Amino acid sequence: MDFSLSDEHMMLVDTVRSFVRRELMPFEDEVERTGEVPPELATRIRDRAIAAGLYAANLPSDVGGGGLDFLGLALLERELGATSWALQTNVGRPSRILMACEGEQRERYLLPAARGEVTECFALTEPDSGSDAPRGIRTRAERDGADWVLNGRKHFISNADVADVAIVFAVTGEDEVERGLRKRITAFLLDKGTPGFEVSIGARAVGHHGYRHCELTFVDCRVSDSKVLGTEGRGIELANRWLHDGRVMVAANCVGRARRVVDLAAAWAADRKQFGKPIGSFQGVSFKLADMRTELEAAELLTLRTAWKLDLGEATDADCSMAKLYASEMLGRLTDNAVQVFGGMGVVESAPIERFWRDARIDRIWDGTSEIHRLVIARSMLRDRGA
Repeated sequence: MDFSLSDEHMMLVDTVRSFVRRELMPFEDEVERTGEVPPELATRIRDRAIAAGLYAANLPSDVGGGGLDFLGLALLERELGATSWALQTNVGRPSRILMACEGEQRERYLLPAARGEVTECFALTEPDSGSDAPRGIRTRAERDGADWVLNGRKHFISNADVADVAIVFAVTGEDEVERGLRKRITAFLLDKGTPGFEVSIGARAVGHHGYRHCELTFVDCRVSDSKVLGTEGRGIELANRWLHDGRVMVAANCVGRARRVVDLAAAWAADRKQFGKPIGSFQGVSFKLADMRTELEAAELLTLRTAWKLDLGEATDADCSMAKLYASEMLGRLTDNAVQVFGGMGVVESAPIERFWRDARIDRIWDGTSEIHRLVIARSMLRDRGA
């Protein structure tokens, strides 16, 4: 089995790694301290990402994107993962669900998104609906002539404060199925500034400072049929179709952060001296380093293998869940061990380790909790055996 990367993939890694070190990392401390990315900095990162050919790398070339394969995207996410979400999000990777745009929607949303002129947010989660979507969704869209009228609320919606358009999922009716009534979920494209649509900043989170989550409120918000993305009642199927690979990209991002954490821990263990010698020479530290490196390598191989299977069209839901589950939990364990290696310096703000430690916690929650992914994996195993 050949594990080597192509020349093109190696060039991509070098380009992204250099971009991250030059354009993103120098601003980490400022963003962490202030809790925001200044608009002028966000614009500069976006413009330089466009110039470097990195913007919208996840979209096909025929709509103006970079056209990377899934393995290339995983490598890009791995390199971007070395820095904070607040900065790397400006190297835009528009939601692939926008590929469902048709007709005027392509000119209004998809093509401008690929050019960096329009940004979007993905609005599915609600106060009473997270892991149980779509069953728990309460936001409703009622037909009124040629329009739809939305009422409801979304929360934990990342990046909504700077997005131009929200991809909003709402109940548009019920269908009778064998197990009773099933909600019909429809996706809508809602422009910022639409009457009845309000965005507010959510509570400050412990991690990913500068990358805000928001509350979205809809009060008699009227939108036309032209804002329906895809087919009425097929929103969840649409999301699953285009977002299937997102879990693998989260895994790759976790791997990127873990690589940086391991490098920092190893450098500290080599330089920091106690009892007259480097702390890395003591078994209590050296064994931690060995375990950290081993877990990192395992997570990276699993993640890149799953991306390779995506390119072959062979990756299952369980494959993607395994990559996301293992990589996110690996990052949690590694950052905790890194804090232990750094000792007291691991929990002070002047060192970056405490930031990675805090930031790592959310990866076991967003894009599906660890528990949900374990359910997906286990059900796949049992289903294959007729259970």
